[in-house]
Amino acid sequence: MKRHGISTQKELAEQLGISKNQLSMLLSPNFNPIKSNALKLAEILDVNFEEIIDSEQFALPLDADTLGEQSQDDVINVADYEGHDYVEVRGLKAHKEYTGIELFAGAGGLALGLEEAGFHSKGLIEIDKYACQTLRKNRPNLNVIEKDIIEVAEQGIRNFVDIGIGELDLLSGGYPCQAFSYAGKKMGLSDARGTMFYYYAQILKQLLPKMFLAENVRGLLNHDEGRTFALMLKVFSDIGYTVKWKVLRALDYDVAQKRERLVMVGIRNDLVEKYNFSYCLPQPYGYELTLKDILQDVPKSDGAKYPESKRKVLDLVPPGGYWRDLPDEIARDFMGKSYYSGGGRTGMARRLSWDEPSLTLTCSPAQKQTERCHPDETRPFTVREYARIQSFPDSWEFDCSQANAYKQIGNAVPVNMANAIGLSIVNVLNQIK
Repeated sequence: MKRHGISTQKELAEQLGISKNQLSMLLSPNFNPIKSNALKLAEILDVNFEEIIDSEQFALPLDADTLGEQSQDDVINVADYEGHDYVEVRGLKAHKEYTGIELFAGAGGLALGLEEAGFHSKGLIEIDKYACQTLRKNRPNLNVIEKDIIEVAEQGIRNFVDIGIGELDLLSGGYPCQAFSYAGKKMGLSDARGTMFYYYAQILKQLLPKMFLAENVRGLLNHDEGRTFALMLKVFSDIGYTVKWKVLRALDYDVAQKRERLVMVGIRNDLVEKYNFSYCLPQPYGYELTLKDILQDVPKSDGAKYPESKRKVLDLVPPGGYWRDLPDEIARDFMGKSYYSGGGRTGMARRLSWDEPSLTLTCSPAQKQTERCHPDETRPFTVREYARIQSFPDSWEFDCSQANAYKQIGNAVPVNMANAIGLSIVNVLNQIK
């Protein structure tokens, strides 16, 4: 491409007189017979595909500057990509064991839910050594790759996982979301953690799986007036995927927690054309769990404790109450400057009720702005209670310190929510002959 003065796939598509999506399909192993034969040739000769073909022809420029330039070429209407169709997933079964690779695996909430839906992991990539310890403790036979995602992307994912281009059923993962969270600094792509999206996209391009799943915080939708999210959708589309997104509530899928996640699911375009199918979101189950539904007979475990000064204040708050239930003088002293800043601030001095679901769990069980006090006892939830609220099974062990366990659980995708999303993906894969 460079020798002919072509710098992007869009320019190449224009010279061929086809769309960028058609070009992506042309380069996919399941669409182009020449490339398929080249893959077979590589297999027979026992060489890497990249060794017998000019990688320039298939390179997608994924650096931030190039993507920023590309985003000006076409205006993405985010609403056009929103999913509106649903499928009942309860009772769905995978027709076979599907393959998956997960990036940013964390403590395994998403991976476990996908496993329950019918996926076998070919690789779990995670940089945090304590999260990797948890994954190995619970699934000692899995390929846990304790590496920086940048290193994996630059060396090539297929140097770490033995799978052919286009063969993988699902690439999944939630690239770090702190940069996009309403609770964070909202720096977005200018924050180093935000750029992890680019490495996710690079590995997607390297693997060309049948489908992908990416999840993030709801705040991503409105970051930079929607331009950040629109750019992501455009990149996924340019790589060759038909994408649908939706903000889903964990509360709709057997999770007693008011947690929302932005979910993006893509199907490779050649499969969409061949089978004429589309992705449908998991139908909400039609009921909502409360804390009394899930916190029965929880195994004993360690838990954080309040300092005496804080415990005395929270002793005065009734179940379901917060700082407004405190005597005014105590509330002023406890809240400090926040008392005068206005707004709801219902998370301060908050005690949960048995008759409601939990608020979204954070990485620390006792933060002043986002308090989640136990309904009866004046204490934070224990590690195992935290895990129950995130729908981890009691058998899932967190091989780390107490503080790190809270962090791993708080960062996870709720297992039951992940299972519902996984089954909605299985619904598509089951239709491929």
